[in-house]
Amino acid sequence: MSQFRSLPKDAVIYRALLRKQWVDEDTGRVKADAYFLRALESGLSVNLATVCSPEQCAGLFRKCYGIASLEVGDVRKIGLDVEQDSANHANIIGLPHREDYLAEAERLAGLLAKQSHIVWQPK
Repeated sequence: MSQFRSLPKDAVIYRALLRKQWVDEDTGRVKADAYFLRALESGLSVNLATVCSPEQCAGLFRKCYGIASLEVGDVRKIGLDVEQDSANHANIIGLPHREDYLAEAERLAGLLAKQSHIVWQPK
């Protein structure tokens, strides 16, 4: 049981875009690649917008190519959830690994990418 309350549906979360190929240079949109779980992850790392600005979130990483925002309610609408695990951090949970369920992992990553908006990019 988490020590944190369930996040409200209008809570905003930030996904740090840590690879250049996660951003479509032609459209300026987030690619689905930004929303795939890595092998040993159980959830997709996100930061809480109530605790850090997009710039502060980007500053947590050595190299960051953008910050994408999502609303928790939109994540829940596609059957996933966001679980807070520290004061400024949460995980998108319920995503399958590509190795286990490729089609479902691609479908959900695509839906998350469509819902997200880039709110910060380096100059």
